[in-house]
Amino acid sequence: MRVPISHTLPREEVRRRLRERSHEIAGHIPGGMAQVDTEWPSEDRMTLAINAMGQQLSGVIDIEDNQVVVDIALPGALSFFEPVVSSALHDRGQKLLAP
Repeated sequence: MRVPISHTLPREEVRRRLRERSHEIAGHIPGGMAQVDTEWPSEDRMTLAINAMGQQLSGVIDIEDNQVVVDIALPGALSFFEPVVSSALHDRGQKLLAP
């Protein structure tokens, strides 16, 4: 699942907001009781290790000049959640990245 979220912020501001609020990601995952661990292998990439609904998921958030791209590998058992998760990520991402 790939979710691009456009923004008009400098990359440094996007990084700051993501770092400061990454602990909130788990609360935005449908079904509740999710655990999300994040790491920053480079300054413009945050990796996600997600444990939700008995499934282990992985993903990345890439920061680009005009957009942030969230890429999460959904297993077949959770593919029916893709529209809900994609919409929620897009909506919350736009709020996070609002000027």
